Amino acid sequence: MLPSDSEETRVRKSVLVLSSSLMATLAFIWVGTYAALGLWLSAAIPFAYQLASAASIYAFAHGRRYRLFRASQLGMSLVLPFALQWSLGGFATSSAVALWGFTSPVGALLFVGARQAVPWFLAFAGLVAVSAGIDPTLTASAPDIPNGVVVTFFAFNILGVTTTAYVLLQYFVRAREQAHADSERLLLNVLPAPVASRLKESDEIIADGFASATVMFADIVGFTQLSERLAPTEVVALLDRVFARWDALAASHGVEKIKTIGDAYLVAAGLPSPREDHAEAIADMALEMGAEVARLGADSGQALEVRIGIDSGPVVAGVIGRAKFIYDLWGDTVNTASRMESHGLPGAIQVTERAYERLRDRYDLRQRGTIEVKGKRPMTTYLLLGRRDESSAESTGLTADRPHPRAPQLPR
Repeated sequence: MLPSDSEETRVRKSVLVLSSSLMATLAFIWVGTYAALGLWLSAAIPFAYQLASAASIYAFAHGRRYRLFRASQLGMSLVLPFALQWSLGGFATSSAVALWGFTSPVGALLFVGARQAVPWFLAFAGLVAVSAGIDPTLTASAPDIPNGVVVTFFAFNILGVTTTAYVLLQYFVRAREQAHADSERLLLNVLPAPVASRLKESDEIIADGFASATVMFADIVGFTQLSERLAPTEVVALLDRVFARWDALAASHGVEKIKTIGDAYLVAAGLPSPREDHAEAIADMALEMGAEVARLGADSGQALEVRIGIDSGPVVAGVIGRAKFIYDLWGDTVNTASRMESHGLPGAIQVTERAYERLRDRYDLRQRGTIEVKGKRPMTTYLLLGRRDESSAESTGLTADRPHPRAPQLPR
């Protein structure tokens, strides 16, 4: 194997070496049987195959010339079964041993490719035609082989060829299914499952409007300054750990991760499959994100905080691009959620009045007041403090009008 080999090439090389070794081992059956019957020429042909195959494998192991190894193995598996059949007097007395020649085009199909396998199959078909044409002549001078040996070898040849072809096809079908599953998994890492299904079924533009969804932007506070102090590998590793934990939260809450932009993280709920509790799903995730970042910061020795912005409203979603497509969002709700994050406070979850109206009955929120938002009119915003637990609120005296003990203190 070469270090530059792809996983598929490694598999093909390994399977070809294994199948060649097995066929060379099976040749002992013909060598022993025909030598015992005194048919020395017929015994010499599979013996010559064994020697040539061993030399071919040895040369490949030392020279790494895969194409030469592949061509030699395919050529021998095509020609030598026909040579053995002719030496034994044709189809009947040889038990149709030329069937083993079919492993050559099958091997070419698997190890070379569909188009390149066509000449190998045509060569096999041509040799079968030649064998049929000369069979009457060969039969006239056929050696006397016991009927029991002929019948046994018929069964062996049929079962051996079909088993070899089945095992090879089974192996590659399984490998292809695994590769397909891997590609599906990668596709689902880029696109939501319903969108991926639509994209595979049609080339039409995918664009949907959602009357009600909730969008959240999250950003690590001071990450630009932090990245200047860390090595590039440390920066990427830290972001990877943060986003991996947020990805797990997104999956557990059933919300859709849209994309990351630097250290910013964009998720949405209510799309591509609508749901009534989209605001609650995003709120629950947002409340857990800060704790995850704090734990990660403690583990890595970095003081990490997250700033989060949320808005609810209409959204347009669709797939853009051809070479590197992406499922993205557009609309005022997306822009406003981004503004809620960028105008937010470190460690805080800032939500719009539209999101507040959806969350107020089940969550503790505190009014931040009216703030100037870039590109928009002055807006009244709220801070999401936690999920409302009536028994806990009564025992601690916590209400929506009183500050949460962990809530950021607002400037006065």
